[in-house]
Amino acid sequence: MNDNLFKFAFTMMVTYQLSVAWLPPAMAGLVIGAVFILPFLLFSATSGQLADKYDKTRVIRFVKSVEVLIMLLAAAGFLATDSAWSAWQVPLLLGCTFMMGLHSTLFGPVKFSYMPQALRESELMGGTGMVEMGTFVAILLGNVAGGLLVALPGTGPLYVAIACVSLAVAGRVVAQFIPAAPATDPELRINWNPLSETWRNLKRAHAQPMVFRALLGISWMWFFGAVFLSQFPSFAKEVLHGNEQVASLLLVVFSIGIAIGSLLCEVLGRRQVEIGLVPLGAIGMTIFTVDLYLASRHLPPAALMGVAEFMQIPAHWRVMADLGFLSLSAGLYSVPMYALIQLRSEVTHRARIIAANNILNALFMIVSAVLAGALLKAGLGIPAVFLAVGLANALMTAYIFWVAPEYWLRFKWLLGFRV
Repeated sequence: MNDNLFKFAFTMMVTYQLSVAWLPPAMAGLVIGAVFILPFLLFSATSGQLADKYDKTRVIRFVKSVEVLIMLLAAAGFLATDSAWSAWQVPLLLGCTFMMGLHSTLFGPVKFSYMPQALRESELMGGTGMVEMGTFVAILLGNVAGGLLVALPGTGPLYVAIACVSLAVAGRVVAQFIPAAPATDPELRINWNPLSETWRNLKRAHAQPMVFRALLGISWMWFFGAVFLSQFPSFAKEVLHGNEQVASLLLVVFSIGIAIGSLLCEVLGRRQVEIGLVPLGAIGMTIFTVDLYLASRHLPPAALMGVAEFMQIPAHWRVMADLGFLSLSAGLYSVPMYALIQLRSEVTHRARIIAANNILNALFMIVSAVLAGALLKAGLGIPAVFLAVGLANALMTAYIFWVAPEYWLRFKWLLGFRV
């Protein structure tokens, strides 16, 4: 939540309130997003080693303590608008963006590798689902809060600074109550070369086919989701003829769908790590993406409308239903794979495998942005880009069935067939 509150408020400041010659508003979101994701590529391999070598609770507390310091520095940046330091405001906040990306890079592997030590196997699917649900709800709340606070006339930056520091302190307080989780590989010697360490961990994961396929499957979900999340503002304006509030509504629907799908995994999986939900989720992602294309391709031109007007048009309810169900399907698809990685990875290397997964996720998201941009430049409309991703997802589903028949067997079992 703090990541997204900070980033979105910073982006809105550069877009609407500041005039920065070297960072035009049209590029602000891309630059801030790239600076944030860069540490995932540079330091994920190192963060995975730290999470395996040291007590995970100590690592969490250290990371959350550092977050408080970063947010104090960011607060100074938000409040520097009218001071002699205003020329350094944007560089300082960009530096804090990089450090918050580093904070999240360190936190990701320890978060997911902690759960198998704290939960029984029958609780792992539910615990992972709650973490996924909490993540997407926090992203939603952070974006909404950041946008609302920074827009307050005159006092917006002050309230953003207070909110960022308060959330960081709250996180550190909560971290103090996390039970201990002993190191799984205390004799590990840290390899500080991220390239060789990432390659080593990917080779180790590749030696376990189920784990490696899960890594690729999760990275594909981030590829798929990044296309939708990046295009919501343009989709709302150019296709649905809605204003910024409508774009926020789409984000709300998408986030709630992910949250519901994540929580449903425990119920549908009968409190076990049920990989049969992966094909179910993948099929749903394709079906509702194709229907989203059909529902949005022939909407008549209109003046930009607010949420109240938008909700009065029946065709828009179909669009929102498609978004909700395709994101619910994405939750069903991703949670079992996250749980499978935690369960099947070697205990002594679990955090490093998760760190390697974070690197793959970042790379897939970058490729997603490049390909989506290329398709749009080639003349495809946004609904057609969604359709292309949905059809690619159908190919991915077929690939899952082909190379990993155990997914298909478990899926048929879920449907009640004899296998």
